[in-house]
Amino acid sequence: MMDLNRVNAYMERVARSEHETFKPVGSKLKVGLDLGTAYIVLVVLDEENNPVACEKQAADVLRDGVVVDYSGSLRIVRELKAKLEDRIGAELVNCAIAMPAGTESSVRTHQYVAEGAGFEVTNVLDEPTAANSVYQIEDGVVVDIGGGTTGLAILKGGKVVRIEDEPTGGTHVTLVLAGNYHIPFAEAEAIKQDYARHREILPVVKATLEKMASIVNRYINRDETDAIYLCGGTCCLTGIEGIFEKETGIRTVKPADPFLVTPAGIAMNCIV
Repeated sequence: MMDLNRVNAYMERVARSEHETFKPVGSKLKVGLDLGTAYIVLVVLDEENNPVACEKQAADVLRDGVVVDYSGSLRIVRELKAKLEDRIGAELVNCAIAMPAGTESSVRTHQYVAEGAGFEVTNVLDEPTAANSVYQIEDGVVVDIGGGTTGLAILKGGKVVRIEDEPTGGTHVTLVLAGNYHIPFAEAEAIKQDYARHREILPVVKATLEKMASIVNRYINRDETDAIYLCGGTCCLTGIEGIFEKETGIRTVKPADPFLVTPAGIAMNCIV
């Protein structure tokens, strides 16, 4: 079972590292690069996995986990890397990257982006497994819902026994909002990210969230699953855990700040 208090305290510090630079323990810095459909994120940890700094930028350079704008991706990663190096006062050399399950054929392009920005890629893993580096659960299902995909990792005895991923994510939620309110995509995205409007929009996007839950239902055995653990930017939607719990019949847990869980977990797996 996940220690929610521990995870919330850790993720609060990761979130603070967007605006506050923490002094690292030791000289080795670990970097997690998350190339997402909606955001590109870089998280820096010290050698004891304490958060040091974080930078992110909205981006439209990937589709369902696949890089479709290489030069745009490269430019953003270079800019974020430079910002972090300026904040920390040290060069960032090594990084880990992660892929949505099922997009392993695109790993080379992700690696080219990281290397083109000046990183040496020292580890590659799947996104739900990366998230579990933060959660540290032994048995259960980690569900990572990003901008483009819903991915899950089924764990037994602390080991991943199955990973799956399907193309339904936060972008689809935004499209539903844009259609419902007859507004541009960018305006719908802003509404989605406005916590004050989550209660209003939840009924509008409920069917899309139920579809995400049905993806999880398709791959799990309810009799063998005690809990579902959510992460990813789309899981910031207030009430999503209740929809998953109702649709799956399984206790569903969401930390206070699910957006940065996977990038932090990627950084934890950086080999330095």
